[in-house]
Amino acid sequence: MNFRIIHPGAEHLPQLAELFDRYRQFYGKPADLAGATDFLRQRMLQGQSTVLLALTEDDQGAGFTQLYPSFSSTQMAPILILNDLYVDSAWRRHGVGRSLMQAATDYGRGVGARSLQLETAADNRPAQQLYESLGWEKSGYFHYSLA
Repeated sequence: MNFRIIHPGAEHLPQLAELFDRYRQFYGKPADLAGATDFLRQRMLQGQSTVLLALTEDDQGAGFTQLYPSFSSTQMAPILILNDLYVDSAWRRHGVGRSLMQAATDYGRGVGARSLQLETAADNRPAQQLYESLGWEKSGYFHYSLA
């Protein structure tokens, strides 16, 4: 089966929001399609993130990644935070995740980002294996969070 990677527009919001809602559920959040739709719409309208969407031949959503611009003080340069990567279960092991990661890398180089950074759950071995196979390296830093 074939797919293509695009920069989605407003017309792709339904497919994207459905994937985004399933992504959030994967990480233990309750289903909220309306909230997912509104969140993505706001990011797109305000230019706060870049989304790459994998579409099947019949325009169904196969996966997505979302990148947020940021800066590194130590590198004194722009960076991108690859915050989200999700592939629909029917499309896993078909190269969608790898293609989305490569498209994100190409995008980052195109906009002059010094690096791309991401985090994933410690038990998400399939994602870790993908990242490492693409040359990503684990950092020596701990991630902390404060709500």
